[in-house]
Order: sequence, then C-alpha cells, then structure tokens
Amino acid sequence: MAAPPPRTLVIDTATVACSVALLADGQPVARLYDEVGRGHAERLLPMIAELPGGGRADAVLVDCGPGSFTGVRVGLAAARALGLGWDVPVRGYSSLALVAAQAIAPRPDIQRVAAVLEGGHGEVFVRTYDRDLLPMGDMASLKPDTAIERLSDTPLAGSGVHRLLALRPDLDAADLLPDAGEAWRLPPTLASLPPRPLYGRAPDAKVKAA
Repeated sequence: MAAPPPRTLVIDTATVACSVALLADGQPVARLYDEVGRGHAERLLPMIAELPGGGRADAVLVDCGPGSFTGVRVGLAAARALGLGWDVPVRGYSSLALVAAQAIAPRPDIQRVAAVLEGGHGEVFVRTYDRDLLPMGDMASLKPDTAIERLSDTPLAGSGVHRLLALRPDLDAADLLPDAGEAWRLPPTLASLPPRPLYGRAPDAKVKAA
C-alpha cells in the first residue's frame, strides 16, 4: 500500500483575514477563510481543528508578514507550537509574495505586479514581483504618493491599493488579501523563509538611551 502524500498545514493571520489550508502533495485538499478584522487568536485554532485530521501535517507553513503586528505574531506562535508538538519543520513566506502570486495567476496579460498591503501610519508595504514571482527590488514602506510615483505603470494588488486609488482612480489595481489556500502557488524559494516576523519597518517604540 502506497504511503499517503506528505501534508502541509498553512496558516495566514498577517492581515484582517484569517485563513488555514491543508496541502497534500502540493495541492489544497481543504481550506478555510474568514475576514475577522481582529480576533485571530480566538479564531485560528478552531479553524485548524475543522480541517481533516485536525490539520495534522508533516510540515507547517506560516505567513511571516509584513502586516498586522499582532496577527503576524499569532500565526507564528501557533505554527511554532504545532511544529514543536508534532515534531515537524516550520517554514515561512511573505504576505507580499502570496498576494503577488494570487494576482498573477488569473492574468496571463501581465509581466509583473506590485503587492501593496496596509502598513500603518498611512503608509503601505510594497514589493514588486515578475511573472515568475522573482522579487524586483526590496520591500519598502511608503507613503501612497511616493508609491504611485514608483509604481504608476505597474499593476497593483493587495489590501493597501485603496490608498493609492484615492489619489489615482485610474490605476490598474485589485483589492486582495493573502489566502492560505493559495500558498501552493508559491515557488519553494519563497516558501522556505525562517519562521520569524517580517515587520516591514522599524518598530514605533524606541528604547531610551541609558
């Protein structure tokens, strides 16, 4: 009897959405998605429990951010705990990469996309990817007008596009949130990050000098 294909539990709580998925042999076999706003900590574990086998997997893949400070930490804490309890590896990915993958998949007409996510303090997290999901430059936290100057000719996708559309309604932009059920679209190089936070910018609090 052939062994069952390896399973990966995917956890995404980096934005207002909370989603989980179970991948078998690289394809989704179960997925749950809920735009909770806040309350990821209360919603996440029950969602995992609803997956086949309680979400038990041979590996855990988690969104490391950037995004909500609390949401990122909730997802990482759960992923690390499950990885330790199940004695399985835990890997990470960037929310920006997943949004880019989701945006490119249905659009064979575009050769690149800029993922744009809410960044707090009126800024947006931005990173551009080519059609093969190779990053084109580094991640940045930008004011909307600066982002428009840099990206006016690039299709946009993500939860932060509304800030840019408020200034330029003619932009090619899609409002998207990362969805764990789409993580199978990520190439291995973008789904093997260390499981630690990607905050996107320096913390607001500063430690006072002695």
